[in-house]
Amino acid sequence: MSDKQLMVLSVLEDIRFSIELIIKRFVHIKSSDDFLVDEDGLEKLDSISMRLVAIGEGFKNIDKLTEGHLLADYATISWKGVKGVRDILSHHYFDLDAEIIFSICDEHLADLLHVTKEMIAKKKM
Repeated sequence: MSDKQLMVLSVLEDIRFSIELIIKRFVHIKSSDDFLVDEDGLEKLDSISMRLVAIGEGFKNIDKLTEGHLLADYATISWKGVKGVRDILSHHYFDLDAEIIFSICDEHLADLLHVTKEMIAKKKM
């Protein structure tokens, strides 16, 4: 395995860890209001948002390392959206929308985790 492939695999493992951590932190969040109701909710919103930034950055790096080839093989994921969330959260953090973060966690993370695990399995072959 080349250095570049090892780097991609390492980033994928970091992304998998972050997605699983978000899912764990999100388990008791039933609506976007749960993020805003108390200090614990705000901490979860902040920590989940930072992990989403890391995930988006990781996939941006993978896209560069693989010259756009790896992500293109997994068209079921909106990679523009994954990387775009990173940009929005990084550059417009004070415009953070709890409803959008809730929607991402509730509707998209399971699929992203599944695809990430597929990528890892194929890279380890």
